[in-house]
Amino acid sequence: MEKNFKCWPKGVFKSLSYPEVPIYQILRSAASRWPWRNAIIFGGSEITYQELEQLSDRFAAALTSLGVKKGDRVAIHLPNCPQFAIAYFGLLKVGAIFVPVSPLLAEREFLFQLNDSGAETYIGLDLLFSMPQSCLDRTSVKNVILVSLADVYPPLYSPVKPLTKQPFPEGVVDFTDLVRNHPPEPPKVEINVKEDLAHIAYTGGTTGTPKGVMLTHYNVVVNCCQFAYWFAGGDVDYRDGQFQIRYEEGDGPENHPIRRGSEVSLIVVPWFHAMGIVGYLTMQMLGGNTLVVFPRFDPGEYLQAINKYRATVFGGAPQLFVALVEHPLFQEIDLSEIKLVASGAAPISHKLLNTLREKIPGVICEAYGLSECTMGCAANPPSREGFRLGSVGLPLQDTEIKIVDPETGEKEMPVGEIGEICVKGPQVMKGYWNKPEETARVLRDGWLYTGDIGKFDEDGYLYIVDRKKDMLIYKGYNVYPRDLEEVINTHPKVAQSAVVGKYDERYGDIPVAFVQLKPGETATPEEIMEYANSQLAAYKRLRMVVILDQLPASLAGKILRRELRQQAQELVIPDMEV
Repeated sequence: MEKNFKCWPKGVFKSLSYPEVPIYQILRSAASRWPWRNAIIFGGSEITYQELEQLSDRFAAALTSLGVKKGDRVAIHLPNCPQFAIAYFGLLKVGAIFVPVSPLLAEREFLFQLNDSGAETYIGLDLLFSMPQSCLDRTSVKNVILVSLADVYPPLYSPVKPLTKQPFPEGVVDFTDLVRNHPPEPPKVEINVKEDLAHIAYTGGTTGTPKGVMLTHYNVVVNCCQFAYWFAGGDVDYRDGQFQIRYEEGDGPENHPIRRGSEVSLIVVPWFHAMGIVGYLTMQMLGGNTLVVFPRFDPGEYLQAINKYRATVFGGAPQLFVALVEHPLFQEIDLSEIKLVASGAAPISHKLLNTLREKIPGVICEAYGLSECTMGCAANPPSREGFRLGSVGLPLQDTEIKIVDPETGEKEMPVGEIGEICVKGPQVMKGYWNKPEETARVLRDGWLYTGDIGKFDEDGYLYIVDRKKDMLIYKGYNVYPRDLEEVINTHPKVAQSAVVGKYDERYGDIPVAFVQLKPGETATPEEIMEYANSQLAAYKRLRMVVILDQLPASLAGKILRRELRQQAQELVIPDMEV
């Protein structure tokens, strides 16, 4: 279908002038443009853009001294903290490849990602090092670098920030010592931005089997520009190493929700997630925002920070907003300075949207994307009148989206009819790491076949009708049933299993497993759940197990998940930490 520009936002260029520069040039641009503006505020400590640039230069020099070179994979296994940002930009300056590893992963998942990526350098947190320390000898990791959050806080803070730096095991390198003992002199590395990898980020893709999404420097710079200029307007005007804006005649920053070099963003979306590293770190810095960074989500602390720091921007998955609006402080604090609230990763409910709009005068924007297109490919127009409930908006600049027959993958469906969503654009991944067959299955003639089911309306707005295959979204995290089922099915008494979601407005899809035991075997639901959960990341864990004599199946033997989903909605989840 030809792209529909009927409702295109005013002042946003339909095509952008993307510079062919490495990702770290975004930080260099900000440090040049706003050197003394705070880049990161964390626990009261402040780092300016100039300081962040110099610290990442020092870390790049340190990595070089450790033998890290272009193309090497560096795993960052951290919560959001200043050291994460320093390490990210530093490793990119060496030409190394960023491998985000969630601190929530269980040992099995952790080992898979490190071994599949071939990471030789590991950056972790002292407080969370127990599990990695026990299994890093089963990986190809040669350099182990540890971070302590206690290093971020001045000694005077210790009575209110009672963090103690843990003793580091022998052979482990101290992150702070590395930065202190190396000059701000990064190596000179030639980077082919359209070919050289910047990220290998693991996702379940369309099947749930973990795959490393390969993103180039160009992919990431493009997607940052698409979203940054969607909200700020204009075209990219890259001059003298700086990302600037060229507006249409008669347009200016006053006509757009975001102004460069003046916004304050609350950041709780994890940087180990695609939405986090692109949308809530790198893109924020493209616009010169000050990032108030949280290592974990506490709704009371988050709400207090809005007025404390005079925040103007925040965002995340709808489950974040649910916790905020339910907190007593939500009605008390002043939200009149909020200019933009961005929602992604899951659909936002009508009730929740109305609650936010009644309290917040700024723009609320719902967007759509997936790791395979860096972060995003569609968004609602950045205005209150442009938002369309139930829709994820319009295809972004230079992005084509079509709806095809889900059976053949070829015939394009007319407006209003559902089919598989396919995306083409400069933000689409290079492919899956070491998986050429999987890559060929989802990348066809330049089109990314997402597996998501959707439709367009007559104005060109995209609607998601069904999620990628059987994927669940729990607290904003993608949970793939197949991943859980593979663990359950290794239990010696289990014949087969199926995991589905019980929908909950607060949490999203709560994972529920239906299990069929082997003939003659007996087991309790608690036994199966304990077995599986011991091998799964906390956010993936089962919240209920139901044992059936036989799982419902079609004549071809395919499990009828739709029937199980219906059963799951009738279940009462026991009181527990979900």
